[in-house]
Amino acid sequence: MLNADEDGGLRTALSPNAIELAALHERLAAKADADGLVDVAYRTVDTPVGALLLAATPRGLVRVAFEREGFDAVLTALAERLSPRIVVSPGRLDVAVAELDEYFAGRRTAFDLPLDQSLSSGFRATVREHLRAIAYGSTESYAEVAALVGNPRAVRAVGSACATNPLPVIVPCHRVVRADGSLGGYVGGLDAKESLLRLERGAA
Repeated sequence: MLNADEDGGLRTALSPNAIELAALHERLAAKADADGLVDVAYRTVDTPVGALLLAATPRGLVRVAFEREGFDAVLTALAERLSPRIVVSPGRLDVAVAELDEYFAGRRTAFDLPLDQSLSSGFRATVREHLRAIAYGSTESYAEVAALVGNPRAVRAVGSACATNPLPVIVPCHRVVRADGSLGGYVGGLDAKESLLRLERGAA
């Protein structure tokens, strides 16, 4: 939240009423969280690959979404699949934001966040579990992933599991490429995928 005293040049960015309303919302969200009335907390964060929406349950981070996915659509889907008790609660996600900051600064090669895998099941869950084992700075082809998870013929299913990964960046589906080395698809767009791979190649 912008504090009018922090930057004189931006004092008119928020009216006093808007500042008070934002502060009230933060207090109410914190109380709801403390009282166990929040099933899903979320916030947005700016990163080198664009704005990301982060959402967490008490079990851990459950969703990372790129802006191109439509944040409203993502929140609606979370309300339908997990719980309608969703509140903006930045504090619940401070650790996730800190780890992302370290990752994008090239100081972190693995995430230590607790994850809620409620949005993964079946073969897709198996693929996504394997993705976390692909080393930082490395890549595997869709065919290699299919073979390594025990179903060599399931190359398209691997692609689908990557394309619908609910935790991109954290669960590194960007490290899966085509057999010829070309990027393939990516939920955040090919520019984002290339940026993540370039970051890891440079910092590895």
